[in-house]
Amino acid sequence: MAANFYFQKIYSTLLKPFALTLATGLGLSANPVQALTFSYSYSPDINPQALAGFTAAGNLWSSVFSDEVTVNINIGFKALESGVLGEANSTSSLVSYTNVRNALLNDRRSTDDFTAVSNLPTGSAFNMLINRTTNSPMGAGSATPYLDKDKDANNTNIWITNANAKALGLRTGNDTATDASIAFSTLFNWDFDPSNGISAGSYDFVGAAAHEIGHALGFTSGVDILDTNSNVYRDDYFTYVTPMDLFRFSTASLKKGKGTIDWTANKTDKYFSINGGTTKIASFSTGVVYGDRQQASHWKDNLSLGILDPTAATGELLKISESDRRLLDVIGWNRGATPTSSSSTSNSTSSSTSTTALRNTISVASVPEPSTLVGLIALGGGFLVTRKNFLGRKV
Repeated sequence: MAANFYFQKIYSTLLKPFALTLATGLGLSANPVQALTFSYSYSPDINPQALAGFTAAGNLWSSVFSDEVTVNINIGFKALESGVLGEANSTSSLVSYTNVRNALLNDRRSTDDFTAVSNLPTGSAFNMLINRTTNSPMGAGSATPYLDKDKDANNTNIWITNANAKALGLRTGNDTATDASIAFSTLFNWDFDPSNGISAGSYDFVGAAAHEIGHALGFTSGVDILDTNSNVYRDDYFTYVTPMDLFRFSTASLKKGKGTIDWTANKTDKYFSINGGTTKIASFSTGVVYGDRQQASHWKDNLSLGILDPTAATGELLKISESDRRLLDVIGWNRGATPTSSSSTSNSTSSSTSTTALRNTISVASVPEPSTLVGLIALGGGFLVTRKNFLGRKV
């Protein structure tokens, strides 16, 4: 399916030149039938255990989704700055809402797909609650949410990762361009084999890699951009509503009309819903600056909602949950395989006191026009060290 891509930016990391490539899919086949495949590029001196860990992480997602696409990821293992476990960057493009909705319509397979698409706004635009913009009717930069339904740029475009676009047929499935880059720190203790549990004092490498791959697949929210760049731009500059954001609601947004998404930067509960906000499935985090101190591109912390939770503890086995699968399903990935048993449905409880925040970091430079803004955003994932007690509550 053809699509109109208005802007595109490849977000790279500081990895060394890549000389080798490894393809992995369901059953470790380079050419699987009806399976999501990952092609990894890496330097010849990569840690073999890390390479095996990336392969295992990709296989977790390949065991869940059957899309015949290849996701190309540059991978590395190196010393990062103090307190950072890893970093990732994705390639994303701006596509019209009309094209994305039509692609979702054509991609329906599951019951959730049919429900989700039937509850998306028809036409070429969607309504949203938004705040902290310079043109807010409540006053420039006001924290009070307002209904944005003027059908301008931020109501008519979707910011989508290229991997997600491949799943929807908006980009060639076997395109060889880099879809994401991921690097992990050599300064922390990693457990590369989750089959026998995660060692005390170590982090689950396979789970952490699967978390970052999940962001590349499309588990990301543009609310993080508003949260870190408020009081600076008009609402039409924020053309970063993602496919996941089309299913981001609140009680306040539902009162503005079924299907009105909540794209505000505040502490109000935001949740995943596939029927226009009527039924809550799981809560999202709400933002580092004005929200709950966790990036909006994650599930709500401390609830063990899935592998896209914002934090992970040492000794904790990270697992793909049903909520993870349902969300990625409705944004374009097709379920069709039995999940890999080593990491499938829920997060285990850890008694460790050392945790890390799994972050999908975003930084935006000051620019004069929205068309320039998109080219200066670095979207990726990183881990910042934090502390919790074993019950998962911050101290």
